[in-house]
Amino acid sequence: MAESAKKVARQAEERLNKVAENVREKFDRVTEGKFSDKVKDGRFADQGDHGVDRGRAEEKRRNQGGSAR
Repeated sequence: MAESAKKVARQAEERLNKVAENVREKFDRVTEGKFSDKVKDGRFADQGDHGVDRGRAEEKRRNQGGSAR
C-alpha cells in the first residue's frame, strides 16, 4: 500500500511540475511583447512625433481656408 501511495504522489508531483512550467512559458510569452518594453528598448526612437506634424498640417489647412476634417 505504501508503494502505491508513493507512486501516486510522484505522478502528482510530475503533473504539478508540468503545470508550473506551462504557466511560466505562457507568462513569459505574455510579458515579452509589452509596449513599455518596446519603448524602453528604443524601438520607436527613429520615428518623429507624427502627431505634431499632423496638427501643424491641419492648422495650415484651416488658415488657408481648407477643411479641418
